[in-house]
Amino acid sequence: MSRIHLTIDRIVLRGVETAAQKPFIEGLQSELSRVLADLTKGTRLAPYRRTPVLKMGGIQLESGPTGGKRFGTQVARTIGKGLKP
Repeated sequence: MSRIHLTIDRIVLRGVETAAQKPFIEGLQSELSRVLADLTKGTRLAPYRRTPVLKMGGIQLESGPTGGKRFGTQVARTIGKGLKP
C-alpha cells in the first residue's frame, strides 16, 4: 500500500468571495483525499516531474458556499489527473 502525505501551507484565493473560501477548502480537502486514495489503490503514480501549472480548462466559479465547494472539488480532480501516468 502506498502512503501519501500532503501538506499545503498556504492557499491564496484572490477573486473568491469570502463566503466561498471555507467551502472551497473543504471541497478541495475532501476530494483530494478521495482522489489520492483512489490513486494509491493499485494505480501507478506518474514519475516525479515538476509541473508548475495544471491547466484546468474552463470552470465557472459560481457564487456562494456551494460554488466554492464545487470549485474546490474540481481543482482536486484536476490535481489527481495531473498525477496519473
